[in-house]
Amino acid sequence: MSDIAPVPGVPHTAVIIPAAGRGVRLGPGIPKALRLLNGVPILVHAVRAMAAARSVATVIVVAPSDGAEGVRALLDEHPPPRPVHVQVVPGGETRQESVRLGLAALPADADVVLVHDAARPLVPVDTVEAVAAAVRAGAPAVVPALPVTDTIKQIAAPAPGGAPEPVTGTPDRSLLRAVQTPQGFAPDVLLDAHERLAGLGGAEGASDDAGMVERLGLPVVLVPGHEEAFKVTRPLDLVLAEAVLARRRITDGY
Repeated sequence: MSDIAPVPGVPHTAVIIPAAGRGVRLGPGIPKALRLLNGVPILVHAVRAMAAARSVATVIVVAPSDGAEGVRALLDEHPPPRPVHVQVVPGGETRQESVRLGLAALPADADVVLVHDAARPLVPVDTVEAVAAAVRAGAPAVVPALPVTDTIKQIAAPAPGGAPEPVTGTPDRSLLRAVQTPQGFAPDVLLDAHERLAGLGGAEGASDDAGMVERLGLPVVLVPGHEEAFKVTRPLDLVLAEAVLARRRITDGY
């Protein structure tokens, strides 16, 4: 594994990448994080994106419980662009459990912890650094986000089988934001959220880690996200990601 010795007094951002899911929306077969993007697994792109940020010193990849050794070999084969410590730990049955297992491997000297979706392989370095900087400035939890451009309709409950769904309201989209990752936290805040909510049985209802912090009554702040930090969920997203990489090769030599 790539490694770097921590330097006392230097900011140390640690990243947890939960990659234990199967990603069924991309179809059957290998896990979503291991699907190829420009000939390289999506997970490798995500690790490289995190490692490119200068404050990041540790990347913890939470792999499928039965595939940790394979993921470790994969990341050895595709090292990050700069020397960071990359660790692979077996994951759990749910995303929240996998994040908790990643937190158990967190270095003691990390002053910021980021949680990043493996399926967001193209997040720019500036977004990563902006999230980490906002945590260091005193925010307990920080989330990159974009304004919502579509009109949103609210319904009472999902209808089965594609049946018509009655609308109950139209939220003001100027007050809505679409959140991305990496989400950033003071390490003690995220550890406390997982420990307390897991003990109360309330962790699994949260759709993201920031939502868990919200449940503790702590403030969560937003910083500008980036349109290239989209999540690769459907086959069409892979096409868009390939286009972004093609543009980067032309303009940035990526």
